[in-house]
Amino acid sequence: MQLKNWLRRTVLASALLAAGIALPVQAQQAERPVRLVVNVGLQVLDPVVGTSFITRNFAYMVFDTLVSMDSKGNFRPQMLEGWKISDDGLTYTFTLRPGLEWHDGKPVTAEDCVASIKRWGGRDSTGRRLMAASKDLRATSENQFVLELSRPFGGVIDALGKPSVHVPFMMPARIAGTTPPTEAVKEIVGSGPFLFIKEEWVPGEKTVFRRNPRYRPREEPADGLAGGKVVHVERAEFINIGDPATRAAALRNGEVDYLEYAPLDFLPVLQRDRNLTLAKPGGIAQIMGGLALNHAQPPFNNLKVRQALQTGLDQSETVAVHGLPEGMFQPICQSMTMCGTRYATEAGSEALREPSLERARAMLKESGYNNERVVLLHPADSALINPMAMVVADRMKRMGLNVDQQTLDWATAAQRWLSREPVEKGGWSAVPVVYTGFDLSDPLSNLGIGYNCTGTAPWLYCDEALTPLLQRFEAEADLEKRREIMAEINRRALANVNFMLTGQFSSPAVWRKELKGVIDFGFPVLWNIRREAS
Repeated sequence: MQLKNWLRRTVLASALLAAGIALPVQAQQAERPVRLVVNVGLQVLDPVVGTSFITRNFAYMVFDTLVSMDSKGNFRPQMLEGWKISDDGLTYTFTLRPGLEWHDGKPVTAEDCVASIKRWGGRDSTGRRLMAASKDLRATSENQFVLELSRPFGGVIDALGKPSVHVPFMMPARIAGTTPPTEAVKEIVGSGPFLFIKEEWVPGEKTVFRRNPRYRPREEPADGLAGGKVVHVERAEFINIGDPATRAAALRNGEVDYLEYAPLDFLPVLQRDRNLTLAKPGGIAQIMGGLALNHAQPPFNNLKVRQALQTGLDQSETVAVHGLPEGMFQPICQSMTMCGTRYATEAGSEALREPSLERARAMLKESGYNNERVVLLHPADSALINPMAMVVADRMKRMGLNVDQQTLDWATAAQRWLSREPVEKGGWSAVPVVYTGFDLSDPLSNLGIGYNCTGTAPWLYCDEALTPLLQRFEAEADLEKRREIMAEINRRALANVNFMLTGQFSSPAVWRKELKGVIDFGFPVLWNIRREAS
């Protein structure tokens, strides 16, 4: 009903525009909003607190970063004019580019950046490591700040340019410096290319943005998340349409312009539609299905039970449920950093190449499993998670686990996921999830590696043997040596079953061909887009 009402309002608005004074074609196209259908509704606005893709997508609209990743995976200055590194590699001097302003009209200063980095560093896995390796972080002038390290840290620029949850977005010091990283900010003030129109926000349903007239893009062309973020439209909207069939129909009919993820069941239809363009995600832009296990509660506090489940899950089966064509999935990938990425390695996965329910049952019996209830939170409203979750639940039951499969929406599952109560008091045992290579490809920010023994990942994994490996990786700057260490990290993470991998695949975005300049990067950014006159 809400969707029908929204479509009626859209038609009425178009009719009123047609009845008014005719605008030049280019002006009409700029005034017509770009409507993006997001995978789930936006509930959390603060990118330091929020852990979902939708919060990240929102933040890229209204905030900006010091460093950004381009389409080749290289890190380039964004809010920064540049940086200098001392000969010993322990001191970084950063200079802001001129003319940056917050949405309230005040200038962006080095003090703002220092406060933002410190707040992010109190929450993010990579940020925590960077702060722990730092001796001092201070502003030295209005547009310059210095980071002094107390020990080698090989990925300073990588950390400041990390592209996904949690991204080190910049905020004014009056906000970042006064809000703990565990509490959501009460005011959304960024320096990014769009303004958030809070008055029109309907949580979970619709988010509205306006072009930021104060934004000064970089001069070089847009490239991935880097370069000039030039906005050609006056208004943009995030729309949540839960039903996949309705999403596909709305796009084909021109009622919306862009789907963050094409409904996989409708891929053949969308591919044949001459009015649509499908993205071509690969490597870092692909998706990895996963299963987070509660390491703090029975039965998955027992390593042998986790290993039995790992033996019983079959990636080829969980990915096959999507019915994807060849080239859009990996038959098997046991790289914690995802196959096709910079640190990809399947070291330690030899015993997992041939999954077996029979062996899983035997291992479960040997583990001492006593038929403890396994509460599986099943987010049925996610088009990506729902089908994989059904296969995972079936495999778990068939191997002999006492599965209590609780179907709910993702927003509710995400809240339950944070609970540390036992299952009898509303806790959980397993949560199917999906992440992209942007989240997993660097071990320091990888959800199944980088949060080891920190107590901050919801599933509370801790492998003491992994800690020194992460410390070695953190200190190393040489890429080849980092890859060698990553192979050892992968062995440990698989052996401890930190985080189960359920399959790597592509879930492409799709947009109408009248949108020109769309950046095919792996998640939606709405700058650089022009609407072709019709």
